[in-house]
Amino acid sequence: MPSPSNNFLGKTITHLRDIWRDATDFRARREQLELSAELSEKDEATLREWIDHCLEERGGEVAARVRAATLGRSYLDLSDEGQLRFLKILAAHYDTDNAAVEAGIATWQQASPAHRPQAAQQLRELLEPPRMRLLRLFNELPQGIKFLVDMRAQILALRNQHPELRPLEGDLKNLLRSWFDVGLLQLEQIRWQSSAEVLEKLIEYEAVHAIQSWDDLKNRLDSDRRCFAFFHPNMPSEPLIFVEVALVNGLADNVQALLDESAPVGNIEQADTAIFYSISNAQRGLAGISFGNFLIKRVVKELQHDFPQLRQFATLSPIPGLTRWLKRTAPEELAALPGGSIVAAQLTDGQLPESLENDELQAALLQLTAHYLAVAERKGGTAADPVTHFHLSNGAEIAQLNWMADGSANGLKQSAGMMVNYLYDLPKIEERSEAYSRDGTRTLSSGFKSLLSK
Repeated sequence: MPSPSNNFLGKTITHLRDIWRDATDFRARREQLELSAELSEKDEATLREWIDHCLEERGGEVAARVRAATLGRSYLDLSDEGQLRFLKILAAHYDTDNAAVEAGIATWQQASPAHRPQAAQQLRELLEPPRMRLLRLFNELPQGIKFLVDMRAQILALRNQHPELRPLEGDLKNLLRSWFDVGLLQLEQIRWQSSAEVLEKLIEYEAVHAIQSWDDLKNRLDSDRRCFAFFHPNMPSEPLIFVEVALVNGLADNVQALLDESAPVGNIEQADTAIFYSISNAQRGLAGISFGNFLIKRVVKELQHDFPQLRQFATLSPIPGLTRWLKRTAPEELAALPGGSIVAAQLTDGQLPESLENDELQAALLQLTAHYLAVAERKGGTAADPVTHFHLSNGAEIAQLNWMADGSANGLKQSAGMMVNYLYDLPKIEERSEAYSRDGTRTLSSGFKSLLSK
């Protein structure tokens, strides 16, 4: 992993070093793996020999696991440069043997019907890169799955600059997808009484509305609030994804009001709406492995059971792609859109003016943002905004656009302070999800449609 950039990564590395040191027996400790921090060319031969011994399982499975623990601990001790070289060795020298695969294909093609199943099995084995066995060995170690999640996070940060790492990243993603099947995950409610370790990680991983203090966190876990997270059995203290919920009356239209620590605690017996105001993926290494749609549906069931009076399930969501879209859209294209000519006239180098206290500009921005959410597309025909795409994929309706709903610096920067409510009408979510996936149909409320027709 990269050099510790925060307390949590540093704690993880220290913890893994200690655990994997304990995982080695006296005999294995005499087999020292001595590598320089930068992993010099001289060290490469030593490293490859050690990996080969792991893969060959010399001395049996237990010995191979012990060597893998030593290898993992050595990896954690490398510098950023050394870790990059380590990953490149895995990518280059432990990939699929193309010549062996071609020979296996020829054998399969020439095999008789009776022997073809055996030839096909041999071909499947040849197609799997040898490094997959090493990755599985890491997974068998205590907290090895967290080690691999963090390794993929590192590769994701490196792959654009070092495209030769992409096949290794793909192998890791395939393994993690199978190990993190949603059927294996545990849904837990996070409370103020939860462990300090989990609460600290909630603060660290919150990616939508930063938690400013312990008082802020306590407010988000008060009696009129709920927080749920998915956990994996082999990562019991590491939330994978979590959602924060407010129990209120009606659709919330301002996140600062929702998070106001001085506001009185709401009466949950009278609440008719559950507002999902923050969904945060906590593990960068699990990017592209979707949990969010399952999390929302599971949480809705929990809330329905605990609060049968709830009538609405909705979000108060950011619009993270809006200002980027304004900046990259050509002025003449923008001017041709509803409200676009007024907005385009106010842009300077693609930037909106600092002050948006102008009725004409406000009306134009609302109209243009409605177009962005309801019409604008990415390549492939999906909604241009990633959050919009996520909720439409899950069967939500675009219900209400809220002016100056997030006055924070980040809210103003990414979406001119606007937020949107996505409404989950439970009897219709499967039908709407299928319609969006099939032909791009976006379900809009009548109030939202009125913005488009102005």
